[in-house]
Amino acid sequence: MHEDFERCVRAVHSRDARFDGWFFTAVTSTRIYCRPSCPVPPPQVRHMTFLPSAAAAQQAGFRACKRCRPDASPGSPQWNARADLVGRAVRLIADGVVDREGVPGLAHRLGYSTRQVQRHVLAELGAGPLAVARAQRAQAARTLIETSTLPMGDIAFAAGFGSIRSFNDTVREVFALTPGELRERAGRGARAQAAPGTVTVRLPYRAPLAAAELFAQLASDALPGVEEWRDGALRRTLRLPHGTGVVALRPAAGHVECRLALADLRDLGSAVNRCRWLLDLDADPVAVDAALAADPRLAPLVAAVPGRRVPRAVDGVELAVRAVLGPDASSRLVAAYGEPVADPDGGLTNVFPDVSVLAAVDPVVLEVAAAVEKAFAALVEAVAAGGLDLGVGADWAVARQRLRDLPGLDESTVESIAMRALGDPDAWPGTGQYGEPAERWRPWRAYAFGHLAG
Repeated sequence: MHEDFERCVRAVHSRDARFDGWFFTAVTSTRIYCRPSCPVPPPQVRHMTFLPSAAAAQQAGFRACKRCRPDASPGSPQWNARADLVGRAVRLIADGVVDREGVPGLAHRLGYSTRQVQRHVLAELGAGPLAVARAQRAQAARTLIETSTLPMGDIAFAAGFGSIRSFNDTVREVFALTPGELRERAGRGARAQAAPGTVTVRLPYRAPLAAAELFAQLASDALPGVEEWRDGALRRTLRLPHGTGVVALRPAAGHVECRLALADLRDLGSAVNRCRWLLDLDADPVAVDAALAADPRLAPLVAAVPGRRVPRAVDGVELAVRAVLGPDASSRLVAAYGEPVADPDGGLTNVFPDVSVLAAVDPVVLEVAAAVEKAFAALVEAVAAGGLDLGVGADWAVARQRLRDLPGLDESTVESIAMRALGDPDAWPGTGQYGEPAERWRPWRAYAFGHLAG
């Protein structure tokens, strides 16, 4: 998109918010970069250049606009619709893999050499994995500066910086303000202090968003103790790289309010990313709706519910286990093996068991048929042994084939896992229910399934 200069110029002149996150406008005369929808009068065309990511803009020496806050744009929808090397890499970087394991760890997860990963990411994002991770750290730091009363040293640590100096230098370079000035601009003195470890952020998205349908489906699927619908918000527990957490997600005007209570604030970036993934907030609903509405069978459904999203999962293994066991056995599993969690604000009691605990489950507790028990055991064994990856960086084709090789998983279950755990927008769980899907629904068959299933 950023390589189509004339199209980018038209998007900037029309302040088209649909393109926020697709590309960034860098202004060579002011050294500022913006969203396409920035409310500031657009610069002269000769001063515009277009870059594929905030990281590329920052690496080129541009600072973030103080009006439109381009670093907080929705993510580019292309990364969540792609299962190639770069798409998988971007999703893993967003989940904090580079901060925790470095670029060699990212490359190992992807099955490529470090040099190959760096070359491909740089070619498409205009910045390497370290620069992309740095941009995310800067955004996490800004969120904590503006929404918490934490000391700056604690914020630097929580955002993933190795030192106070690198934290200060990065914030000044990216935002042209010191951390103290950012906090002052946010007016922290007029706000009440939040509980320790609690942060509230806004999750932006591209309009339209069929929020009622999205949250209704997630609420209807809620697993007692792990998820609940309370006071207009979807609440659930989270297992994160450094600890556990509880999130409350509430639809609001133009964004989703995300209130996080984290055992370790280093998990902020991962938690926000997983909530965005759960709600499919980086989708391009206008493009999806236009493609599906071209079919007379789907046109009235799309018109009735524009902006439908595909609900996903905060943990791929949890989703797959629940798909295999069903709701009743999953509830018994959580009650017997879920990690207890404190929730003074609601009725959440447990975090879903991790793989090591699942591998030690007594099948008697599940009270399921022998075939289901066998399928559950095979699934857990494959994940525990490393032969099956259901994370955001998984290769969709490989994961599908390995799921099909497991005993007891029919094609509909495999495709449901591909749709909600892997996030494949072209997954088709409707086998045997709606006939063969039309080829013209590709690559959005998961959204077509959502419309048909109601």
